[in-house]
Amino acid sequence: MNGPPRRNRVPGFATRAIHHGFDRTGAQGALIPPIYMTSTYAFETSAESEAVAAGELLRPLYGREENPTQSVLETRLANLEGAEACVVFASGMGAVGSLMLSLLSQGDEVVVHRTVYSNTLALTEDALPRFGIKVVPVDMSDPANLDPVLSRRTRMVYFETPVNPTAEVLDIAAIAARARAVGALAVVDSTYASPALQRPLEHGAHLVLHALTKYINGHGDLLGGAVIGDLATIERLRRHGLRYITGATMSPMSAFLVLRGMKTLALRMERHGRTAQRIAEMLAGHEAVARVRYPHLPSDPGYAAARRQMANGSGMLSFSLVSGSDGADRFMDRLRLVLRAVSLGDAESLIMRPGALLRGALRADPAAHLAGGVDEPMMRLSVGLEDADDLLDDLSQALDAA
Repeated sequence: MNGPPRRNRVPGFATRAIHHGFDRTGAQGALIPPIYMTSTYAFETSAESEAVAAGELLRPLYGREENPTQSVLETRLANLEGAEACVVFASGMGAVGSLMLSLLSQGDEVVVHRTVYSNTLALTEDALPRFGIKVVPVDMSDPANLDPVLSRRTRMVYFETPVNPTAEVLDIAAIAARARAVGALAVVDSTYASPALQRPLEHGAHLVLHALTKYINGHGDLLGGAVIGDLATIERLRRHGLRYITGATMSPMSAFLVLRGMKTLALRMERHGRTAQRIAEMLAGHEAVARVRYPHLPSDPGYAAARRQMANGSGMLSFSLVSGSDGADRFMDRLRLVLRAVSLGDAESLIMRPGALLRGALRADPAAHLAGGVDEPMMRLSVGLEDADDLLDDLSQALDAA
């Protein structure tokens, strides 16, 4: 017998992703959070507006900083990550830029993993040094590599896990412990995993960042970003980074759509991971494939860390072929179901090759280059929600041509 129902239990992840943070009694019983399409808010008295400006009365003042639809999303995201607060932005790069420009100043140092998303790489290599912020790239696959470079000037240790585009897994707890030892913030971009699979704050990180564009929304129809952590830091980002440094405000419609996507996040991440596992195993056993990186593949160097900090391997993997870049081009051109496109985390399976994009980028910028740890033949596959057998058939027939 199962016995009587448990009382006062904490709701599960999927339940909170659907319900948390929305009071339907305050919205005339609406099942779905309303979309507040307004740029500003009116007050009954001058004293009321003054109290809001002082932070003594919690209600919106102006749409750049806060919107009721956006507030529901922020409350829900913070809950799913186990954090005090969240602030959302118009894009993932809006979140990264607002974070770094709010928390770093001239003379500070930020340590970053040698491999990061290409536009984060541009921000850290090109933009931050212009403001007198020293950026130190380190291979954090061995956390001990941080020991010689961390100093009293280190304000932030920033990394992704799994890493874009390699799908490399980094040990959050080991890196965060070293950051804390010198008083630096450990910031994790957890876009590849989403809070359904990985919650970096539980492993010692100070802040977690997401491109909401990807898995959390999951439908390829909007841009968005979020930073999640302690209340004091999040309010600093809202009052400085969002209000006047970047102004990267998420629209109420985008917030509404992310809330809609989050309702199926747990189901989608389970399906992405289950199919990606089968694909990774097929690729690892194929004679045309030279290398596969997937977090929950037992042969992967990050397998042990992934088992500790991720519920499954997500839908992201990278691989390269024995036939190199030319074979990769033939393989990608042969695909019929998997689409050649940047971005990730959508219902549709997407594939891209950073090396091919670099060839185009070099025409506009001779200084363009791949991030450390990314080689020219490597491909990144975002496994979608199609039937697994259909994806396996498509990839297999393309491998025959490679």
